[in-house]
Amino acid sequence: MRITGGTASGRILRVPKGLDVRPTPDLVKQAVFNSLGERVVNARVLELFAGTGALSLECLSRGAAHAVCVEKARRHADAIRHNLELASFPAGSLEVRVQDVFAALTQFAASASRFDLILADPPYGEKNLAQRSCSLAQRLLDDAHLPQLLNSGGVFVLGHAKRDTLEIPPGWHEIRALRHGDSTVRFLKREDSAQNG
Repeated sequence: MRITGGTASGRILRVPKGLDVRPTPDLVKQAVFNSLGERVVNARVLELFAGTGALSLECLSRGAAHAVCVEKARRHADAIRHNLELASFPAGSLEVRVQDVFAALTQFAASASRFDLILADPPYGEKNLAQRSCSLAQRLLDDAHLPQLLNSGGVFVLGHAKRDTLEIPPGWHEIRALRHGDSTVRFLKREDSAQNG
């Protein structure tokens, strides 16, 4: 796994051994960042279910101002810090929070934290036929705090399994979807800022 663009393009990142982390494939990552374009420059970024921190590090490489990674597993959080060193970014450019994502969202909302980009590629849910998804991706969409954290005009990028049919609740407006293999990536805005492009 590597950084695909920007100042640290080509830098190889560390992935913890085992099957409990599923890094976003490089081709998918490239497609996502091609779609985001200049939105990344000077952005404040929040990455949820951060795993290796690859999406945040990609943002920093492409000019983001600051990134926050939320990752529950301490071993993965250590890998994010190691990858920050490998990519040679300043230590203060990325913050790692070792905690449950949904607890973090509550805390961010309470402190009125705001971000220009929120990225999440959580563990995939089961195939859901004739029932509403119970996946972590759906839980994120349903979380009342998440839209509050996005600046007006900001974008929420959500990855999920193609077999996991999500319901987009009120408060979100989908502006684009990319599909690659078993992965779908949705680009969403707050409904009240969707008309601003």
